[in-house]
Amino acid sequence: MTIHVVQPGETIDSISEFYKIPVDRLILENGITNPDNLAIGQTIVIVQPETLYTVQEGDTLDSIAEQYRITPMELLRNNPHLSDGALYPGETIVITYQTDRTKTIATSGYTFSYIEKSVLIKTLPFLTYLTIFNYRATREGDIITIGDDTELISLASSYGVAPMMFVSTITEEGMVNLETNNVILNNPLIQDRIIRNALEILKEKGYYGINLYVEEITYDNINKISAYIKKASEVFHLEGFRVVITITPAVALGASNIGFERVDYSQLSGYVEGIIFASYEWARTFSYPSSLFPVNVTRDLLNYAVSIIPSELIFLGVTTLGYDWTLPYIPGATGADAISNENAIRFAADNGIPIQFNDAAQSSYFYYTDSDGTMHIVWFKDARSYAARVGLVAEFNLQGLSIWTIMRFDAQMWLIINTQYYIEKR
Repeated sequence: MTIHVVQPGETIDSISEFYKIPVDRLILENGITNPDNLAIGQTIVIVQPETLYTVQEGDTLDSIAEQYRITPMELLRNNPHLSDGALYPGETIVITYQTDRTKTIATSGYTFSYIEKSVLIKTLPFLTYLTIFNYRATREGDIITIGDDTELISLASSYGVAPMMFVSTITEEGMVNLETNNVILNNPLIQDRIIRNALEILKEKGYYGINLYVEEITYDNINKISAYIKKASEVFHLEGFRVVITITPAVALGASNIGFERVDYSQLSGYVEGIIFASYEWARTFSYPSSLFPVNVTRDLLNYAVSIIPSELIFLGVTTLGYDWTLPYIPGATGADAISNENAIRFAADNGIPIQFNDAAQSSYFYYTDSDGTMHIVWFKDARSYAARVGLVAEFNLQGLSIWTIMRFDAQMWLIINTQYYIEKR
């Protein structure tokens, strides 16, 4: 795999000619939406195919997969555009890529119940677990259903993907309800009610397991959280359900850097099958202008985590959104609006803004001035960003990756994951 960074004067045609890969395949594999106006600094993933096949009349996904002794899921991962099931005689598809994959990983993708069906179907071949963000615990111990997850559970199962129920106290605005969280942690009877209600939903809906969000974990509440997770896991395991927890590490802002608090997560590791280190950033964030989970900080976190937790329990969370901050930044007051990686690239291309790259954070960024004369900085992820984070899974021998979110299909991210690892299916 090669990651090409667009230079001044380059076009999609010149890049195609240099790598001897057809233009339409470069566009398709990378999800390029601005092929006629590439941004300087934009990345394009180059993966040479090992085996190609020209579709014949009467071919099906199953017949082609059987002919080449691969699974239909692998065929769909190598050709995501076939997710609609349509094959056209004469079209060329990729049977295998030139890769040196040796490690199998698990992948988890978070989704809301209102995800577009076409996006979900395109993504499912790449997933081991589908985590459905659909349930909110209350201070009374009830669990509120946010949307209809019936079809999502059914689709996931049909693709060999294990549906996971996600329970948190996160509000519709994406904020942790600290008051509710404290009530739950300090009231064993409320905990028991939440566990009973969750178990009923797990059985009724046909979930494979449960993902419990450990909100605002600190030195002061780790013992209470550990006791709660232990109690919940004993109940869910007795009924045959998988238990995973998601942790958002407490971030500490220093004078010149971003760090994290070293909480004793080992207290939680004996009760679960997976621990996801992730960051939930929604449509708006008030965090410091920077890459979300910079690689240098993430590496420090993993070095600490694997020293106290078995590495094979850990999932590395990867966010798929970028953010646009106004400058100067005022802590607690300056908010940043979410922007997709695709839209960030298009904005840079349309306005002739060169994309820059921060090596330490392994993230892309650029500055611009709006019509009111206000300076902005945009941080987002490109192929280099994903490759660096995906590479940490092998480096630290982690269980896998957890993607927040899969509401949009990020072709480059999945291409990188697919060509670096085998993906476990349940």
